[in-house]
Amino acid sequence: MEVAVFDTYVKKKDGRYLHFNIIVGKDTPFEEVLGYGNKYLQVKGVNSAGILHKDCRFCHLTAIIPNWELQIKAEGYYVHELEGC
Repeated sequence: MEVAVFDTYVKKKDGRYLHFNIIVGKDTPFEEVLGYGNKYLQVKGVNSAGILHKDCRFCHLTAIIPNWELQIKAEGYYVHELEGC
């Protein structure tokens, strides 16, 4: 199964950035990807105006790995934390 990886940057109120990937099924509509990103921010307790189109960009398709698969099947997405998370 292939998944889509969206590279995402969100500026926090302290001026630092969160950098993470949102990983979803390859046919997931972009608006859903943004919604998943906003849900992630809420879970992390990050006060933000929300993820805008400019903050989240399609990066590439890749084969799914087992760590992601269970959460994608249950929640529709997986977040891979990279920097500042």
